This record gives sequence, C-alpha cells and structure tokens, in this order.
Amino acid sequence: MGQTVLLATFINDRKKVSSVLKIIAKNFEVRNDKVFLLRDVNSDNDFILSFNVKEKDIVFSDIIRNTISLHRKKETNTLYTLNALNELVMLQNDGVLNESFPVNWDDYNECIILTQYNDNEEEDCGEFQLKKIDTKLVKVFTLRKE
Repeated sequence: MGQTVLLATFINDRKKVSSVLKIIAKNFEVRNDKVFLLRDVNSDNDFILSFNVKEKDIVFSDIIRNTISLHRKKETNTLYTLNALNELVMLQNDGVLNESFPVNWDDYNECIILTQYNDNEEEDCGEFQLKKIDTKLVKVFTLRKE
C-alpha cells in the first residue's frame, strides 16, 4: 500500500462511532480495512478510533474533526505524537531533548500520549504538558467496500 499514516479520531459519545466509521470508509483508503475502537478507561464517554490510511497531502481534521496523526510503539501498544515524545524525553532528561534518550515504554503500556496546551493566566504564556490516556481495546471494525 506504500506509506501509511496512523490516525486517531477522538469521540465523546459512543453513539457517534457508526457515523464516523462511514466518513472514514468514504474518504480514506484504510489499510486492511481495519479500524480499532479504543476506550479511555477513565471515562465512560470518551472513545478513540484508530486506523492507518494511505498518506495524502490533506489535513485529516478537515475531513473528520478531532483527528490527529500519531505514531505507535508496537511492543507496548503505545500511541503518541512526536511533540509528546519530545516532552516526555525532556521531562525524563532534565529538560534536555536528546533523540537517543531511552524511553521506558513499559511505563506507557496501552495508552495514548499527547501534549495539551495549558494556558497559564498568571504567566505571560502557556505551556505544553503531557497528557496520558489509558486505553482499552473495545472492538475491531472491518470496513465494508461499497
């Protein structure tokens, strides 16, 4: 299939899953036709659809709101953004960004690591902070060809 991009769509209502799956099927060439439904284990209403698509020069969130590109550490099933990985390294390495710094991925088993902008009103500017979402696989959907 060539280069693929891992995407995650965040949904705050289980009832929206089927309509989002239809949008995914209509607009993307999904690798192996598989879409994974994950649940935030700390929330009854927050779900994540994860899927690999053929790389295109488009803004994915223009097609499906709340969609971002992620990377995956297969051994621990950790999904993360590059910004989150950089923040994680700097947190664990005394503020120094070092691409060869060894991350202990076992600490991030079955989760999504993101950065979240924290607007601090007491200071002149906000900052990015790590956000860890513990996840559990709920279901694997196979998209139907139309």
